[in-house]
Amino acid sequence: MSPITTGGRTATAAALLRTASSTASTPSGGDTLPGITVAGASKSFGRDAGAVRALAGVDLTVAPGEFVSLVGASDCGKSTPLRIVAGLDEPAEGRVRIGAFMRDAADAAPGGAMPVRNRLAACAYMPQRDMLLLEQFGVSGFDQVWPAALSGGMRQRVALARTVLTGRRALLLDEPFGALDALTRLEMQGWLLEVWARLGVTVLLVTHDLDEALHLSDRVYVMGARPGRIVDEVAVAVPRPRGEEIVATPEFARLKGRLLAAIRGTGGQRER
Repeated sequence: MSPITTGGRTATAAALLRTASSTASTPSGGDTLPGITVAGASKSFGRDAGAVRALAGVDLTVAPGEFVSLVGASDCGKSTPLRIVAGLDEPAEGRVRIGAFMRDAADAAPGGAMPVRNRLAACAYMPQRDMLLLEQFGVSGFDQVWPAALSGGMRQRVALARTVLTGRRALLLDEPFGALDALTRLEMQGWLLEVWARLGVTVLLVTHDLDEALHLSDRVYVMGARPGRIVDEVAVAVPRPRGEEIVATPEFARLKGRLLAAIRGTGGQRER
């Protein structure tokens, strides 16, 4: 992949991995590799007659070190669970836990939910927008330009690199490759898998790209139409490492068909 530069210094994917390894945080609760649990999460936006119910009893888990994706149709609310896990939104009902920071009963808010302050500390969250603001981040020769002068792909590369370099062991990624062209997208998917494998992080990814979800993930959750709820859970029993050629295999086609059926409302049986 193209090298990423920050502050005028070029960093390849390998260098970024080394840096992330050296800065990885070790929580003071013993377990340094978190899992994620969302149980019965419901959420509405607005009030009274104008209220929109975004989530209705969402249940999902990500085991420590697992790579899980969440897919669904546009506007089904699939970004909302990520914001809730990250502590940026609170569910009206339900509980959220991130394993490494759930040390004892005193560490839980009423009802067993994890306090916002701990969720914020446990996760590195990358939203759909890169949120570079006015920081001077660049890509290969663009280290002296403002973010507005960077392409969408360059901005996403830097935002993803910065997310990894927080050193947090749970990564929440919301459409991280949505702005990239097809070839760069494949390149960045390979880099993310390398980061995941080498650093042993826990990843929850939201994407609308079914090929991407199947290529990257151990399991894929499918969210139904609003109000969002989990309608299917598919285990991706395809050996790793996975090359680009897996898209042409019968098993890949079968799994993609299942995801499509669930999104269209004809699926719904969970597969373990």
